[in-house]
Amino acid sequence: MSNSVSESRPCPSCGPVEGIPVGEKNGFSILRCPDCRTIFTSQLPVVGEAEDYDSYYTEGNLSVPGFVRRRLGEILESFSPYRSSGRLLDVGFGAGTILQVASEKGWEAHGIEVSEPAIESAKKQGFQVFHGELSDANFPDAHFDVITASEILEHLPEPAELVGEISRILRPGGLFWATTPSSRGLSFRMMGSQWSVVSPPEHIQLFSRSGLVNLLSTSGFGEVKVLTESFNPSELKGFILRREDSFSGDDRVAAGYELNENLMSNGAGIVAKKAMNSLLNTFRLGDSLKIFAVKTS
Repeated sequence: MSNSVSESRPCPSCGPVEGIPVGEKNGFSILRCPDCRTIFTSQLPVVGEAEDYDSYYTEGNLSVPGFVRRRLGEILESFSPYRSSGRLLDVGFGAGTILQVASEKGWEAHGIEVSEPAIESAKKQGFQVFHGELSDANFPDAHFDVITASEILEHLPEPAELVGEISRILRPGGLFWATTPSSRGLSFRMMGSQWSVVSPPEHIQLFSRSGLVNLLSTSGFGEVKVLTESFNPSELKGFILRREDSFSGDDRVAAGYELNENLMSNGAGIVAKKAMNSLLNTFRLGDSLKIFAVKTS
């Protein structure tokens, strides 16, 4: 029996489209949109089942490995052409690494987060942060040059509302950069709903590339690029070998850190990673969707 509310959901990308059942996970029915192939739970979690973000963030996970900071530095360098007022907002900033790196590069860094421990950590570092939902922060229209949202869209009951609010407070010509798991990557194609990223009530949708392009285009973004990159073979290896031990979200993050740290530690690994991502993007088989969307001028 499902643990969710009785009201059925439409596709979070396309709207009122009847989904096709593709499995069940943690008591939630998983559907696939026949048009864009986004996958999503048929119903939303009830109050009390959603994630407890206050207990999620602890002193142990409010820091990240050095290679993550270096990679974010490269990404933030690419934001330079969009700098006008110098204001950047990170939605769901978590450990605050984007805020830290952006501040080091001269941005006026702001953050939104629902986790009290993460908010307190960011305040101690002197960042301008808001505790709550983006819609409650009441930022002015066209206020930011760049808005980022890393691994956020898959969690939201109404992702279109967040994207619409981001469009409102982003200046014309400004950049929205985000990442979110893909419903069309190798891992989902091979493992289906057994992939650990399919994890309601934590993740209640995984977008397809075309679904994201549709969502962004209808929310005021005229130039949308979505790359499909990244693949971690650790979980798939266990799935193929039919290991009975479960692969948790923490296992996935740890395995991803280990793989990337190994690849980024030498020149050959960096070249191999770039080649792999290029191949995955060409065939649209990456497990991660990386969004670069410019608001219509």
